[in-house]
Amino acid sequence: MKENYTIYYKIIGEKIKKKRKEKGLTQKQVAEKIPKFDRSKISDIENGKEDFLFSTLLKICNALDINLKELID
Repeated sequence: MKENYTIYYKIIGEKIKKKRKEKGLTQKQVAEKIPKFDRSKISDIENGKEDFLFSTLLKICNALDINLKELID
């Protein structure tokens, strides 16, 4: 992951975590809604340690039943 983008991954990860907790879901519950995902991947994304694809972000939004705009505003 390029260092100059790290802050953006952390910000988005924090927003994902906040939305997940607002919905009362665990990382495992979110991961179970996304094919080929596991809890550790969700954890890495929430903590800004995962260099994820845009499609991954869309899958997470779908699993959390939120709009992409809620994460990138």
